[in-house]
Amino acid sequence: MRRERCAPAARPTLPWALAVALLLALGLRGPAVRAHRVADPGFREGYFEQLLDHFNFERFGNKTFRQRFLVSEKFWKRDEGPIFFYTGNEGDVWSFANNSGFILELAAREAALVVFAEHRYYGKSLPFGAQSTQRGRTELLTVEQALADFAVLLQALRASFGIPDAPAIAFGGSYGGMLSAYMRMKYPHLVAGALAASAPIVAVAGLGDSYQFFRDVTADFEGQSPKCVQGVRDAFREIKDLFLQKAYNTVSQEFGTCQPLSGQDLTQLFAFARNAFTVLAMMDYPYPTNFLGPLPANPVRVRPPSPGPWDRRGCWLRTGHPSGVPCLQAGCDRLLTENQSIVGLRALVGLLYNASGTEPCYDIYQQYRSCADPTGCGSGTDSEAWDYQACTEINLTFASNNVTDMFPKLALTEELRQQYCLDTWGVWPRRDWLRTSFWGADLRAASNIIFSNGDLDPWAGGGIRSNLSASVIAVTIQGGAHHLDLRGSNPADPASVVEARKLEAALIHGWVKAARRPW
Repeated sequence: MRRERCAPAARPTLPWALAVALLLALGLRGPAVRAHRVADPGFREGYFEQLLDHFNFERFGNKTFRQRFLVSEKFWKRDEGPIFFYTGNEGDVWSFANNSGFILELAAREAALVVFAEHRYYGKSLPFGAQSTQRGRTELLTVEQALADFAVLLQALRASFGIPDAPAIAFGGSYGGMLSAYMRMKYPHLVAGALAASAPIVAVAGLGDSYQFFRDVTADFEGQSPKCVQGVRDAFREIKDLFLQKAYNTVSQEFGTCQPLSGQDLTQLFAFARNAFTVLAMMDYPYPTNFLGPLPANPVRVRPPSPGPWDRRGCWLRTGHPSGVPCLQAGCDRLLTENQSIVGLRALVGLLYNASGTEPCYDIYQQYRSCADPTGCGSGTDSEAWDYQACTEINLTFASNNVTDMFPKLALTEELRQQYCLDTWGVWPRRDWLRTSFWGADLRAASNIIFSNGDLDPWAGGGIRSNLSASVIAVTIQGGAHHLDLRGSNPADPASVVEARKLEAALIHGWVKAARRPW
């Protein structure tokens, strides 16, 4: 018999308020949060007994699982401050808390209680423990269940802290940004507004151009150097030609794969390399970061030909290293300093896959897992959970065509997706469901949502790019990468993100103030 990580059939006998308070008191302090200009928020880690299934009264009854959340009272003034509630996305909640310093800066100004809620099936919020992402255990992993978790937890925290009328603002980035917008749309009586940063709600609803994503990745590199883009094209073409000649060993040696290659490895090799460009474009921040791995400032960058404060590794010395990330030579610099195109491609993708410089070779199957999300699922059980979501509600059928982008032709049709998902998870994607459940791009009935996007972020093309009403606002951040505005203030920030944060802060302040008005 397999043991389930569930509570007994009855709901916990403790009232929600007392249960939450006790769990917080017993909570552990996690990694320190690095945020510019804000004191350590002193997050406490708590667990809440959350219903397994919010929508079915029979199969799981009132069984629960432990949902993890973080809470900070550092800046909070009771009876005055709002609740800032981060809707967790596809990973460990500490990762988002440690990289969302703007929320803390704003909390200090608004005297807010800060909560980061972990998404079910990710991090330590596992409904069935280690078996949670096994086939047959994933049925409760849906957007709707996650939103219901957040709604129930938010109400429980209000009761626990004795602030039933405190206004709440939802925050999130990327998939979490989608969820923050959905929270405002689904539960407007619980959240007064939402900041949805880099939220591709149009693309994931199955709308838009399937070639948009990798076209925009290419545009980021083209903006730095057309020569860099041509070098990437040349490298991919040479690899393909060598495969046609069955010169697999030559490719393996020049690109540096750990395993000998054969004809059946070409698609995986191409996807492995393409993924590095995706991450570099998303993480093209103006200072070093360690969010998805150690990266230098502006990792897409090409060094200007004029003299400047560079070290001999090609690193920009003025940036500094506030995150503790070592200075690394940027992507296009690496490619263009090599004489052989495949060797240059190897050096470029090494910025992601061999940041330490100590890896002797690339394990293209271990370091990149092909899945239902062609932009990458990551690794571990979190990647399995995301793969399942990309096989059910989340549409991510992006493809490269080597015409509008610099990458080899790698198709992901709806038919290929359906077959993969049926073979892997035994499920059939419902392409139109998010449009039905969360309105697609037609948000005319929504209110109090900020959709922010950076023009360097390839996800921006799948989001809301223009104002839809007086209170559904689109903010474009020139020179901004993936949810740059959620990150803490940094001296290297472009002026555009400084202004964007000011606008976001003013709108959120207004929403909080309006929510406090007497009926």
